[in-house]
Amino acid sequence: MIAVLALSLAAPLHAQSPAPAARPGQPITLNFVDAEIEAVARALGVATGRAIVVDPRVKGSLTLVTDTPIRPAAALAQFGAELRLRGYALVDSAGILKIVPEAEAKLLGGPVLTEEQTPRDGQLVTQIFRLQHENANQLLPILRPLISPNNPISVNNTHNALIITDHADNLQRLARIIAALDVGTATDLEVVPLKHAIATDVVGWLRQLLDDDGNAGPNRPAGGPRTTVLADPRSNSLLVRASHPARLQLARALIERLDRPSAASAAGNIHVVYLRHADAVQLAATLRAALAAAGSTSGSDGAAAATLTTPAAPSTAAANAPATGSTGGTGGTRLSAGSAAGTAVTAATGGQVQADPANNALIITAPQPLYRELRRVIDQLDVRRAQVYVESLIAEVSAEKASEIGVQWQTVLGRSGDNVIGLLGTNFGTGGANILNLATQNGGQGQLPAAGFNLGVAQRIGGTYVLSALARLLETQGDANILSTPNLLTLDNEEAKIVIGQNVPFITGQYTANNTNQGAVNPFQTIERRDVGLTLRVRPQINDDGTIKLQIFQEVSSVLPSSINNPSGLITNKRAIESTVMVDDGGIVVLGGLLQDEYGGNQDKVPGLGDVPVLGHLFRSEKRSRKKTNLMVFLRPVVVRDARASDALALDRYQWMRGLQEQAQPQPSRVHPIQDAPVLPPTWPGAPAQPMPTPHATPQPPTR
Repeated sequence: MIAVLALSLAAPLHAQSPAPAARPGQPITLNFVDAEIEAVARALGVATGRAIVVDPRVKGSLTLVTDTPIRPAAALAQFGAELRLRGYALVDSAGILKIVPEAEAKLLGGPVLTEEQTPRDGQLVTQIFRLQHENANQLLPILRPLISPNNPISVNNTHNALIITDHADNLQRLARIIAALDVGTATDLEVVPLKHAIATDVVGWLRQLLDDDGNAGPNRPAGGPRTTVLADPRSNSLLVRASHPARLQLARALIERLDRPSAASAAGNIHVVYLRHADAVQLAATLRAALAAAGSTSGSDGAAAATLTTPAAPSTAAANAPATGSTGGTGGTRLSAGSAAGTAVTAATGGQVQADPANNALIITAPQPLYRELRRVIDQLDVRRAQVYVESLIAEVSAEKASEIGVQWQTVLGRSGDNVIGLLGTNFGTGGANILNLATQNGGQGQLPAAGFNLGVAQRIGGTYVLSALARLLETQGDANILSTPNLLTLDNEEAKIVIGQNVPFITGQYTANNTNQGAVNPFQTIERRDVGLTLRVRPQINDDGTIKLQIFQEVSSVLPSSINNPSGLITNKRAIESTVMVDDGGIVVLGGLLQDEYGGNQDKVPGLGDVPVLGHLFRSEKRSRKKTNLMVFLRPVVVRDARASDALALDRYQWMRGLQEQAQPQPSRVHPIQDAPVLPPTWPGAPAQPMPTPHATPQPPTR
C-alpha cells in the first residue's frame, strides 16, 4: 500500500481535506505545491515517525513533488535540500529534528561523526577528519571556499585534525577531497656528500631557497609539505628529505651548483670564517695550538717512516759523507732522512690562523684538505654556550642581651671646718662612669652618668653638693635579621663577580715633616681603599649529566662602628667562604655558615663584703652579656640553555621589580606637587610576545 501526501494548488490549506494516513516506514509519494513549511514538516513527521519542530522564525512555502513512491529517508533528505535552498537547515538534536535558520544551526548541537561514519542526507552535522600525512593548516584555505559562509571549519593542531560543520551531502564531497589530498608523498632521506663546499655554509642557503613560505623558524606548522635540509659536519654531507620527488630533484640541482670551487679557493688558500658564538681571539689560539700539535705528530711519524725505510748497509756516498751530529755514519744518515721527511710533511700540511676581533672572524691560510678539517673543528666549537643563573642567599640572625647592676657610694669619715679629713666607700668602673669622676667633674664639663637607670644621693660639703651614692640598673636587648640575595648570570666556564658595598679608606702610613727654620709642619699620609660589603665571585661548569660544578668565593665584611674614631685605625668584620661544590640543576646547596654563642661576665666587688647575701649588692658592680649569631649561606644555580629560558627569566625578574615599584608609590597629597614615583613600563621594547610568568620568591632554605 502506498500513501499519497498532497495539497491542492487552488484551495487554501485550511480548506483541504485531510491527507490519507500513512504508516511510518512505508514508501510515500510527495505532492506539495506552494505548501507551508510547517504543514509539510508535520506531514513528513507522520510519514517518517520522527518528531519535527519548526522554529517560529521559519516562514514561507515550498514545492515538493515526486513522480514515484520513495522511502521516508529519501523524502526527508529531499525536504532538507529544499530547506537549504531557502536558508534553513534541518538539525538532528537528541532525536528531535529541528528546522532553524542556517546561521544558527551550528549552535544547536547536531550529531558529531568521525571520518569512518557516513552522515544522513539533508541534515546539518559536525564531522571530524583526522589527517595522516597532510597538515591540517595547509588544507584550511583550500576547503574554506567549499563550505557555506554560515558554517564553520576549524583546525586542531594537537591531533592534526579538521572539524567541519555542514550539510551531509557537502560533507561527503569534502571527505572525498580530503582523502585525495591526504596522501604520503614525502621522499626517502637522501645523503648528498659535498666535494668543495662546506655543509654548514650550504645548509643556510638551501633552506632559504627551498622553503616557499620563507619561514624556517619554530612557527612553521609541523607536518606540512616542506623540504628539510640538515648538515652533517662530520662527513661534510647534506641530509635532504622533500615532500615529493620534484622538489628533491630541485634540491639536488641546487646542491650541485653550489658545490663548486670558489674564486677565492682557485686564487689561493685564504679563507674567512665568520663566527656566530665563539670568540675569534680565543678560538684562533686554540686552533694554532692544535696545528702545532698536529705538525709535531706528523714530523715524528715521518721520522719513524724514514728510519724504517733506510737500508741497513749505507751506500758509498753515504759512507763517505760526514756524520754530523751523530755517533756514526749510519745513524747520521737515518737521522737526516727522518728530519727531511718530517719537514716535508709539515710543509705539506701547514696552515696559519689569524683572528679579526672587529668582525669576530678567523682568517685561515691552509690547503683545502686542512681547511676542511679546521672547519669541522670550528663547527663543533662555535656553538651557543649555556648560561648559569646563580641565586645566592645569605641569612644572618643575631640576638644580643646585656644587664648591669652596680652600687657605688662615698662618705666622709670626718672634717675640720670645711676640709674633709677622710673618705670611705666603693669606686667601680664596670659598665659606666665611676662615682669619683662624677663627684669632682660634674659641676663643669665633667663626665655624665652612664646609660640606664641612675639613682644618686648628694651631700653638701663646704657649700657645694657632692655626689655621695650612685646606683645604676641597665638591661639591653638587640636583635638583627639580615637577608642578602645577590644574583648572577654568567656563561658556562666564565667567571662572574658582583660587589655591593662601600670603598672604605684605610690609613697604611703617615709622616710629618717639621721644618724648624720656618716653623712649617707638612703632614703626609698613605691611604689604601678596600671594598667593604658583599662580594660574590663564581665560575660555573655544566657537566654532561646535568650537574653544575661551581667555584665560589663569597665574602661579607663590615666596619665595626666603635672603631670609626679609633686612632689606631678601622676594624672590619669579615666572613668569607671559598669552596668548590657540585650541585644539580635547580638544586639548593648550603655552602657553610657560622653558629656562634658568646657569654661574657664582669664583676667588681669589695672582698668579703661583696659576697654577703642581699647586703653584698651594696659593695659590688656586675655586668653580664650574651650574644647568639646564626649565619648560613645557600646557593641555587639554574641552567639557562636557550633564548626562551633567558627571556622567561628576564621577564620574571622584570615584572617582580615592576610590582615592587608599584607598591612603593607615594600617598596622594594636595600639598606636595610630586604625586608618583618612576615605574618600569609593562615590558621593554623588543621583548618576546608571550604571557608574563608569575614572579616567584627567592627560594627559601630548608628548616633545620
